[in-house]
Amino acid sequence: MNDSSWGAPPSGAGPSGRPGHPAHPGHFGYRSTPEQGFSSPLRAEVAQAPAGYTHEDAEASQTRRMPIVPDAPGGDQDDRDGRTAGRPFGDLAPGDDGRPGPRNGPGTEPAAPSPRGRSSDRKRAGRDLRAAIGVGLGLGVVIIASLFVYKHVFVGVIVAAVVVGLWELTSRLAERKQIRAPLVPLAVGGAAMVVAGYVRGAEGAWVATALTALAVLVWRMTEDPAEYLRDVTAGVFAAFYVPFLATFVAMMLAADDGPQRVLTFLLLTVVSDTGAYAVGWRFGTHKLAPRISPGKTREGLLGAVAFAMAAGALCMHFLIDGGAWWQGLLLGLAAAVSATLGDLGESMIKRDLGIKDMGTLLPGHGGIMDRLDSLLPTAPVVWLLLVVFVGAG
Repeated sequence: MNDSSWGAPPSGAGPSGRPGHPAHPGHFGYRSTPEQGFSSPLRAEVAQAPAGYTHEDAEASQTRRMPIVPDAPGGDQDDRDGRTAGRPFGDLAPGDDGRPGPRNGPGTEPAAPSPRGRSSDRKRAGRDLRAAIGVGLGLGVVIIASLFVYKHVFVGVIVAAVVVGLWELTSRLAERKQIRAPLVPLAVGGAAMVVAGYVRGAEGAWVATALTALAVLVWRMTEDPAEYLRDVTAGVFAAFYVPFLATFVAMMLAADDGPQRVLTFLLLTVVSDTGAYAVGWRFGTHKLAPRISPGKTREGLLGAVAFAMAAGALCMHFLIDGGAWWQGLLLGLAAAVSATLGDLGESMIKRDLGIKDMGTLLPGHGGIMDRLDSLLPTAPVVWLLLVVFVGAG
């Protein structure tokens, strides 16, 4: 690389572009004030310069402008197609998050590639894989046992997940945005919404949701009226985002073959995430939504769709009475799309809040909401399609 490629002045030109004065190598950081006069290197350079060469020119040759690199936003760590391994927020390499990163210049060493495949490296995206696998297996045992031993217990599992999820969401809103969404009416109303959906179906869920929204409006009236509209809006959003969507899981459970329907719903979501990770990690090159989730790729989305469609065909054939394999293909496609959108939706919320995880309750996973992000929006999609294909049960 020749000097001209770095924008060097022509031969015989000074730092300011004037002929007759060579570029001074300079010393970084020599500054002066009018009261103190110029530092020695500056004084010597100005004294030796031709007429018209000012102290601003000399100071410019003595100092170097440092590149300004923007901070990476709080990222999501759910980048499940695996392109940000070991980089919780994505690094600043060009293209990782839609912004250019630091570039190598004269006198700088190129960044060494991060090693992969080491047996001691147990983390991906800042997570302990052993802890993540252990927690995942534990949750799986609880879910399967409550589903097939005594399915009414699973309603309690849904309620517990909803209450903890609401606590995480309202806590992060208060910490990061000073939004005071009232937790008590949300938690009580959310539990009532899940139970009503299980006992009375969609009609009961809607009534409980309306009463929960009303309770949020009234509860917030007991506090300072400042920011009332903002707080109740966030509270109503939380009621729809977490417990209302979770009621569709309870309605699936209420069917005669409820455990099989819920298991199908869970398998489709998990397989979709697994397919996105496996295919995205191996083949992903084209970013899906770099400004929201830098790790997700279009190839990962295709993997999610393919895996979920295959799982859907198997589940509809072996688990759902009256189901057909082609219905499973459509079910898997819809589940993969909704799971991906749900993942991106929560990533958008976390980026707005400037956080990586919603909580720390589950080692290796983050919080409950970090596990519910793709499940919640997938629940109404699977419930509706199962009703259309095989009836309400």
